[in-house]
Amino acid sequence: QLQLVESGGGLVQSGGSLTVSCTSTTYPLDYYIVGWFRQAPGKEREGVSCIDMSDGTTFYTDAIKGRFTISRDSAKKTVSLQMNNLKPEDTANYSCAVEPKRRPAQALCASPPRRPYGMNDWGKGTLVTVSS
Repeated sequence: QLQLVESGGGLVQSGGSLTVSCTSTTYPLDYYIVGWFRQAPGKEREGVSCIDMSDGTTFYTDAIKGRFTISRDSAKKTVSLQMNNLKPEDTANYSCAVEPKRRPAQALCASPPRRPYGMNDWGKGTLVTVSS
C-alpha cells in the first residue's frame, strides 16, 4: 500500500517562507500526478498545486499562484512545495495525494479525492500557521 509522509510545516509570520515536503516511503511515483491540498478549520479541503511526475507539468490555484512553487526530486519520491510571501489565509493543514497519470495535473487539484488513491485515508498532513 502507498504511504505518503508530509513534513515541514510550522509557524511563520506573514510574509515569511516555508517548504513542505511529501515523500513516498514505498515506491517511486514516476507515472503519477502528485497534488498538495490544504484544509483550514471549518472549511473544505482544496487543491493547492499539482505536478505531473513524468514530465514536470505543474498547476497552481489562483490563490497561491506566483507565491508557491512545486517541485519533484530526481528519484521521483519527494514533492516539495516552496511557499513564499505567506499570508494568514494560507493557514491550514497541508496534505498530499496522488493518482495514476490518466488526466492533466489540473484535474486532481480541481477535485480533491474523498479517499486518496492507494491509501485508506488522508495522511496526518503538516500544519502551516501564518501569524499576522
